[in-house]
Amino acid sequence: MNTMNAYTDILPLPRRQSRTRTPMPISERAAQFAPFAALSGYDEHLAEQARLTDRRPAVCDEDALLINDNLSLLLHAPERLCVHLSYYIPDARKPGGAVRDKEGEVRRVDTVARTLIFSDKTVIPLDDILSLAIL
Repeated sequence: MNTMNAYTDILPLPRRQSRTRTPMPISERAAQFAPFAALSGYDEHLAEQARLTDRRPAVCDEDALLINDNLSLLLHAPERLCVHLSYYIPDARKPGGAVRDKEGEVRRVDTVARTLIFSDKTVIPLDDILSLAIL
């Protein structure tokens, strides 16, 4: 049996209209059929998984000695010195992180908190420094 033939007797009939309710506007009727996000947050999750992070680079013994010597100079310097350094920032959400460069005037070496504090109030942990050069 063809489905179109099954409804030929009711197709010409007028559509039923409610006597007590006004018809819903077409714009609102369309909204009830709008697509929905069945997997909310899935796109964000995929973007986070696709974001790349770097492994923490190893600091060789020679570089570690140079960093320690320069930190000692900064600690005992009578005036503020400008430095250029590379440091590692661990990622808060996933394993790995990123290597960043910083150049600026060092305000203080905090030996208790083990941080390097710049004049622009940037704080870098001493353990995350990969290279350090006094300018």
